[in-house]
Amino acid sequence: MISNYPLIATATKMKLSQYSFGLPVDLLAKFPAPNRDESRLLVLHKSTGKIEHKAFKDVLGYFGAGDVMVFNNTKVFPARLYGNKERAGARIEVFLLRELSKETFLWDVLVDPARKIRIGNKIYFGHDDLVAEVIDNTTSRGRTLRFLYDGSYDDLKKLLLKLGEMPIPKFLKRTATPEDTERYQTIYAKHEGSVAAPFAGLHFSRELLKRLEIKNILLPEVTLHLGLGSFRNIDVEDLTKHKMSSEQLIVSEETAAIVNNAKHENKKICAVGTTVFRALESNTTTLQTITPFDGWTSKFVFPPYKKVIPTHLITNFHLPRSSMMMVASAFVGYDLLMSTYRTAIKLKYRFGAYGDAMLVMD
Repeated sequence: MISNYPLIATATKMKLSQYSFGLPVDLLAKFPAPNRDESRLLVLHKSTGKIEHKAFKDVLGYFGAGDVMVFNNTKVFPARLYGNKERAGARIEVFLLRELSKETFLWDVLVDPARKIRIGNKIYFGHDDLVAEVIDNTTSRGRTLRFLYDGSYDDLKKLLLKLGEMPIPKFLKRTATPEDTERYQTIYAKHEGSVAAPFAGLHFSRELLKRLEIKNILLPEVTLHLGLGSFRNIDVEDLTKHKMSSEQLIVSEETAAIVNNAKHENKKICAVGTTVFRALESNTTTLQTITPFDGWTSKFVFPPYKKVIPTHLITNFHLPRSSMMMVASAFVGYDLLMSTYRTAIKLKYRFGAYGDAMLVMD
């Protein structure tokens, strides 16, 4: 079992410990379902508490012409590399977080084990195909690396893609496989920049998207490049004191227009994932619309929270004490989410990145 059910009831000021619950280890999905759109789907009607049990592809039946589903089109890059300190030293995991300079090949990274890596150390990757030098300490595990490479920027990126592996979550407790290269990526991924996949989007197949289009459901996109902030352990009990890392967010004029028009016409607006929920809530106006945006956001929400834009949410079943679970509870409501999770556990829904999904309706 992972953690325990909370003993404290909903409070005005939410606490980290309230997001602990008993999760049987065998309900953590270590691998994806055979087909993307055939995961299980729990449908929750917020207004009544009614629950339905479906296959994910049945989500089609809950939306009609003119309704909107908003997707996050970020693309995961193979951010996890393994090298050696010096040529014959300790094995080091390097997790690429953010590119700092294309001209000087600087990257913000995490290293593990961090105690072995100091400023001035060199890390060798592959068969000495690539060398990086540590030039700064940023956090306890954070470092700034300069890749010592004589070729072009494009050639360096190709080499990093070759040497890296898909950054599947650590909680899966396994190494990435060739299957993860495809399945830990949404089929509509376009803009590279994430170190984690938007989980809810992994359930959509090409066939399902085509059926949504045929039904004249609108499918606009945002881009929110996920950093590790969504997956790091939260280390404060008072959630008002938790600070999310900034993540790059792009909302186009077209997407803003589609969403605002749907809101004006009282159409359904579904955020596909907690990342899209955060994206849509990051740049709202006093008129309860959204504006085009190109910048950075550190939006983090939890109860009590009054949502502005989406009427529906598709989200996976998240792990205890995770920030994604807290964001989902901001949409669902804490008590209703916890009771729904207890039902999901009883009925053996799968949790995590490769787990099952829930559709939450107003």
